[in-house]
Amino acid sequence: MKESDTHSVVDAVWRIESARLIAGLARLVRDVGRAEELAQDAFVAALEQWPESGIPDKPGAWLMAAAKNRAIDELRRKTLVQRKHEQLAHELEVGQTTAGLELNPDFEEDVEDDLLRLMFTTCHPVLSPEARVALTLRLIGGLATDEIARAFLVPEPTMAQRIVRAKRTLSDAKVPFEIPQGAQLSERLLSVLQVIYLIFNEGYSATAGDDWVRPVLCEDALRLGRILAELAPSEPEVHGLVALMEIQASRLRARADPSGNPVLLLEQDRSRWDQLLIHRGLAALKRAAILNGARPPAFATFAIAPASYVLQAEIAACHARALTAEATDWQRIAALYAALIVLTPSPIVELNRAVAVAMAFGPVAGLEIVDTLLGEASLKDYHLLPTVRGDLLEKLGRHAEARDEFEHAASLSRNARERRLLLERATRVMRS
Repeated sequence: MKESDTHSVVDAVWRIESARLIAGLARLVRDVGRAEELAQDAFVAALEQWPESGIPDKPGAWLMAAAKNRAIDELRRKTLVQRKHEQLAHELEVGQTTAGLELNPDFEEDVEDDLLRLMFTTCHPVLSPEARVALTLRLIGGLATDEIARAFLVPEPTMAQRIVRAKRTLSDAKVPFEIPQGAQLSERLLSVLQVIYLIFNEGYSATAGDDWVRPVLCEDALRLGRILAELAPSEPEVHGLVALMEIQASRLRARADPSGNPVLLLEQDRSRWDQLLIHRGLAALKRAAILNGARPPAFATFAIAPASYVLQAEIAACHARALTAEATDWQRIAALYAALIVLTPSPIVELNRAVAVAMAFGPVAGLEIVDTLLGEASLKDYHLLPTVRGDLLEKLGRHAEARDEFEHAASLSRNARERRLLLERATRVMRS
């Protein structure tokens, strides 16, 4: 096999196997940073050996064996030098685990638990939200540092430092590589869901830069969500998040025109919505509803009460089921937002409810809600507040006020295409 062909195969295998490989190694070495280094060493070995020996039938097993053998060799060298009793004990433990492993087809026996442990580790609350996102994309998503940096519009050295600091923080804090139990379980699973949805949202509506959408990030988040749904099949909120992302992702092709400019929801060509993704999303939502109705205690590994993601998926489903914008059930959407506020009180949710109320009962009713949010400190720099207010003022014929709101929103937006759209609306409203 040509060396270039081997590189292509190894790259593909890295995308497929790296998360499971790192997860399995982290269980043994108890350090995600070192686990990643061992995994990378195994891939270097593959690049050196596979051109001559050929691609093994089970490349994942080959890589795991190579990485574990290297880990054992390192441990033995350390014990010869340091002679610490705990290292000797660990060597025996690892040696028993890896005896006869070299091409053992059953190396994936614990891979699901290991992947789940890795997700809980990369999304640990000891890390900042930005660090959780970066480390999750790196270790579970299999993305290179430069890819993550491009996605979040930061220099590659900055992202590299963020990832290094995250791994060091986990090591210094001695974060256990485990699935949390008891009261910690719900909180930690919610952290995982939040990280995945943060990744999706950055792809669905880019915070900054020249692109309105970044579909690759949405795809990465969907892949992570689908993995988590397989690892936590009894948790409604996991299926709720998957449903929400599937349905929202179905609109990606319609969210921008051929030039990449934003197309708002009510103006989108719904024939361009991906029906396969809608079908998958509705199926995941049905699964969440079934689990909400009756979860056998013996099989309910997780214990998060049905909450925001299921309700948000229900809202997305209302849009997906409407063949036209005019057919949207806005009264049901307003009711769902009201229920969501009870579960997760938030000014942003209240702003979304205002939009639904305005669509269902008229712009005056929506504006009354929006105006109650004007003094909300957390929304002071949130560009969608003046955007929504400008839209409602425009519908009420208060054009000068609407123009001011659109201009204010444009000054707050960091996305170039969104900013241009808002300025165009500010100009257009005065021509009405």
